[in-house]
Amino acid sequence: MSNTTKTVAVAGGCLEAYVGGRSDGPALVFTHYWGGSAGTWNEVVRHLPPEQATVRFDQRGWGTSRELPGPYHLDQLTDDLLRVVEECVAGPFVLVGHSMGGKVSQLAAARRPAGLAGTVLVAPAPALPAAVVTQEYRQGLSHAYDSPETVGDALDHVLTAVALPKPVRDTVVRDSLATSPDARTEWPLHGIAQDITGQARHIDTPVTILAGEHDKVEPPNVLRECLLPYIPHATMTTVAGTGHLLPLEAPEAVADAIGGFLAAVRG
Repeated sequence: MSNTTKTVAVAGGCLEAYVGGRSDGPALVFTHYWGGSAGTWNEVVRHLPPEQATVRFDQRGWGTSRELPGPYHLDQLTDDLLRVVEECVAGPFVLVGHSMGGKVSQLAAARRPAGLAGTVLVAPAPALPAAVVTQEYRQGLSHAYDSPETVGDALDHVLTAVALPKPVRDTVVRDSLATSPDARTEWPLHGIAQDITGQARHIDTPVTILAGEHDKVEPPNVLRECLLPYIPHATMTTVAGTGHLLPLEAPEAVADAIGGFLAAVRG
């Protein structure tokens, strides 16, 4: 996978974006989940046409960006995402966000940036926090990435419905631990509970949602109840047999869905 690394100046320092492809159509700008990295999307990108323009990066506080100072709240992550777009994309683009990255992508799309052609939300955190997101739930979630053992437990019992190959699993564990303490707790203690329904209503470009059939984090019924009412023009597809980590469990299905969405937005 050939990529050019581009340094992007953001508040408090710089992050590295990985830019690939040369297509004239919309570029795909990927944003990973809480615990993920740019590499979360590797297999999805491999299943896309080689000429497809792509941009991936480690969000603030994670991976190669873990030394960037806070705050790590959703508005800052949205600012970072739009800075990456500004520096790495010359023409139209489509946002592709997974889980926490899906919530960040909703906020970015709601700002209606120039060139935005649409948004693909992959097992996204919904605009309205689900009823299960209580203070007790959030406190427990904040310890999910305390150690390799707790990450493994989350993978086995919460995050996946498909067994990951050992190299992929090992990478997920490594990524989940490659973070700063404040970034690790910001999402479960605050971001996941933030109501962004007002912003989501401002999204005026095409949106498609991919849900994992057996997702225990953002089940399809939660997305129907807590996201679709606030982006009523969005479409939703459920990917059979999968859990929350769709980019890792079913990368070909995710790539196919993205390809179909690109074809639709190109008209």
